[in-house]
Amino acid sequence: MKKDTVKISFEAEKLRAINIYMEKKELDLEDELMDQLQKLYEKYVPANVREYIDEKQEEAIKRRKPKKSAKKQVETNIPSIKQE
Repeated sequence: MKKDTVKISFEAEKLRAINIYMEKKELDLEDELMDQLQKLYEKYVPANVREYIDEKQEEAIKRRKPKKSAKKQVETNIPSIKQE
């Protein structure tokens, strides 16, 4: 699914403090923000809309998957030749 970028302003000193203390716990700020956005999505977007979006995404993935090509099948059927 296509992704958008979220940009916010936050006090620099507070952001540095967050990064310092998250690093001590081996946590990543971006990962934590992604988790929070996912929770907001699940909280505010109705279940039927989320289901529709999930189905739409699955259909797009199925359309993008290439079928096995004949070339790949031929390559797997050719025995390897040892050179001495």
